Amino acid sequence: ASAMLKTYHGSCHCGRLEFEADIDLDAGTRRCNCTLCTKTRAWTAIIRPDAFRVIDGEDYLKDYMFAGNGVHHLFCARCGVRGFSRGYVEEIGGHFVSVYLTALDDLDPGELAAAPVKYLDGRNDAWDHVPAETRHL
Repeated sequence: ASAMLKTYHGSCHCGRLEFEADIDLDAGTRRCNCTLCTKTRAWTAIIRPDAFRVIDGEDYLKDYMFAGNGVHHLFCARCGVRGFSRGYVEEIGGHFVSVYLTALDDLDPGELAAAPVKYLDGRNDAWDHVPAETRHL
């Protein structure tokens, strides 16, 4: 299958953060059962940093890091919405941006519903395994 790279535009709830991301939804999306992803209902796509651009609002972002894994979980300081995370994880190819697909303003719901989903067992640090239960993710 050929890549269906498309540029999407995203924002936080209050509009302070605006970004663009070049994403091939056919390449797959991710849903993880770790406590952060579960609590924030994260549904993401992993892309290379050169496929991501903050248009406005970088100065409104707050950074949350945990578990010493070098991932910056960013969110708008005004409205609290997460648009993306970024960091470096060797196992997924180094530097990356993880885009919250639900923050994309011009992503058709049908397009998102049709995108393949990979479920990750982050709660048990078993990233290459599918969790026993995924219906709630």
